[in-house]
Amino acid sequence: MSKTTHKNFNSPSSVLKEEHRMTKRIVWPENVHRPNLSDYEPIIGSRKIEELKVLAEKVGSFSMIHVNSTFSGGGVAEILLSLLPLFNEFGIKTKWQVIEGTERFFQTTKSFHNALQGLKVNITKDMLEEYGRVNRENATNLDFGADAIVIHDPQPAALVGARGKNKWIWRCHIDLSRPDQQIWNFLFPYLEKYDAAIFSARDFLQDLPIPQYIIPPSIDPLSDKNKELPREKIDEIYQEYKIPKDKPTLLQVSRFDRFKDPLGVIEAYRLVRKDLDCQLVLAGGGAPDDPEGAEVLKKVKEKADHPDIHVLNLPPESNIEINALQRGADVIIQKSTKEGFGLTVTEALWKGVPVVGGAVGGIKLQIVDNKTGYLVGSVEEAARRVKYLLENPDMAKRMGKTGKEWVREKFLMTRHLRDYLKLILVVKESKVHW
Repeated sequence: MSKTTHKNFNSPSSVLKEEHRMTKRIVWPENVHRPNLSDYEPIIGSRKIEELKVLAEKVGSFSMIHVNSTFSGGGVAEILLSLLPLFNEFGIKTKWQVIEGTERFFQTTKSFHNALQGLKVNITKDMLEEYGRVNRENATNLDFGADAIVIHDPQPAALVGARGKNKWIWRCHIDLSRPDQQIWNFLFPYLEKYDAAIFSARDFLQDLPIPQYIIPPSIDPLSDKNKELPREKIDEIYQEYKIPKDKPTLLQVSRFDRFKDPLGVIEAYRLVRKDLDCQLVLAGGGAPDDPEGAEVLKKVKEKADHPDIHVLNLPPESNIEINALQRGADVIIQKSTKEGFGLTVTEALWKGVPVVGGAVGGIKLQIVDNKTGYLVGSVEEAARRVKYLLENPDMAKRMGKTGKEWVREKFLMTRHLRDYLKLILVVKESKVHW
């Protein structure tokens, strides 16, 4: 048995298909929000700001490179977009690189994602060979010149084969509570070469011969997706998407992914509608590393055969639109069947809207049942809880207020920054592998 420890830190690219080329190093556009630490003081208070400064002083000189599979269309990209400027403000030199891949590669890694979240999939030998080949190719093109390399999720996990004497950390954002053993056994020889692994929740810890750390994800309260919006802007966006405001609005914001269970949300809505006149908005989009999104969206549109069901396929930059949709909703649903974390839950709670969410993965960290929302295990239970919130607006308002303070305490970007600073101190103090 391997020893597992954990701490809770609250070649040439011409072979790659043109349609899957992605910029390897991110340059933030001028019109994208770049947070400064001082901007968060009105939200979290001066004492926590000072604590972050003290931690950063202890860290001193340090450099990091983060590597993932897409610069848009997912929670990992959103987190890095806000988190990395804060590292650099502290003098911790931090870069962000994105791997390239073929269509076959991303189909393979999506299958990995599904299998690691417990779905039985068919992984062939040529898929595994493509995974290794594309990672080896990326390894020749990426820069690994930093004190620590943080590799996000399974897509680039095999890059560790190119490691030098610096520290390598695997950051897993998905629900690993019951991974398919075939894929886990395939990835294990790569993962055991890392110096440490980071997971979002205790339930996802695995039997690995390296230290494991728990760092939940977070939202940026100052980003376009989460900042305060005037009522006029919210109404304008509802009008733009032809969503009337003359009846209660149920909303789920998610990528069109089978694990988000949008079809189950439609079923729950239909049950609610038997007793209450309301409307449902399913807002989502795709990501460059998720080839299954179009198929799921097609199924959703086929099932959404009612004028009060609005299906919005939004581009990745629709942050203001999502913000407004969330702020204008009466109840937000996140009926996932598997969930690494579910940042849309955090976003909803931050906006003071009660959430009905699947009792799975990282959602269980965010929804305090009966206090910030409801955890559910079935379509029928989801419908019953949604109906209760619509019929009891005072309770919904109290839950929303409690939820916002829960996020302020647990799931803002500044807490995420603190956790990483603590982890860096561990890295610097270690002379060999942890």
